[in-house]
Amino acid sequence: MATLLAEERRARLRDILARDGALRLDLVAEELGVSAMTVRRDLDDLEAEGFARRVRGGAVAPVLPRPFRDRMAIRYASKALIARKALDLVPLDGAVAFDASTTSGVLLEAVSARDLLVATNSIQNAATARRRGGVRSILIGGELDERTDSFVGTVACRSAAALAYTYFFTSAAAITPTGSWEVSLEEAHVKEVLASRAEQTIVLLDSSKLGRSALAHGLDWSRIDVLVTDLEPQDERLAPYRELTDVR
Repeated sequence: MATLLAEERRARLRDILARDGALRLDLVAEELGVSAMTVRRDLDDLEAEGFARRVRGGAVAPVLPRPFRDRMAIRYASKALIARKALDLVPLDGAVAFDASTTSGVLLEAVSARDLLVATNSIQNAATARRRGGVRSILIGGELDERTDSFVGTVACRSAAALAYTYFFTSAAAITPTGSWEVSLEEAHVKEVLASRAEQTIVLLDSSKLGRSALAHGLDWSRIDVLVTDLEPQDERLAPYRELTDVR
């Protein structure tokens, strides 16, 4: 019976990490009705299995490639808040680029334009853009990465470079004071090309990704013009980034 309870706890911890991207040890211990030491042991086991990474005061989910549908379910309320804050940055006309992130997808769901061309390496985001009034979409094709549902590779990079964009709206797997981070080199390369062809790059990032890193370095801060998060701009967690870019 004790073993079954332990398995149930760890399953619950995995669910919380998958949903929120992070957890606080004290809050989870109270919620589960167990001691902090018990949760620490559970988190140690989950870290050994690759389901968690221990940090001070809790744990975060490992930064791994995920399909579009799975990513859309994670911290959706935060993505919706970011979209509301970023909506007035989307122009009524011209050409803009959106990456294959679900945060960009949530923003696209709210866009209404006059004659706006949206280029994206996500078939889901291209379809969302096409349904919006006054918006046309171009799918940046290439090799489909089935782990993330995004198009990457040489063809995608060449296609991304074929246009000039007023803005590039992108998210990231993680961000640190050294720049953004992505789950693959291929994903990072496409975003580098899009940023190089855009007048401004706007990063849409939920706060669970702050101070974390992933496999591949993405954009330097010299490439990032605006950082939009689900936090208030004066939040202390954004202090390292206010010196680097416009934080909203």
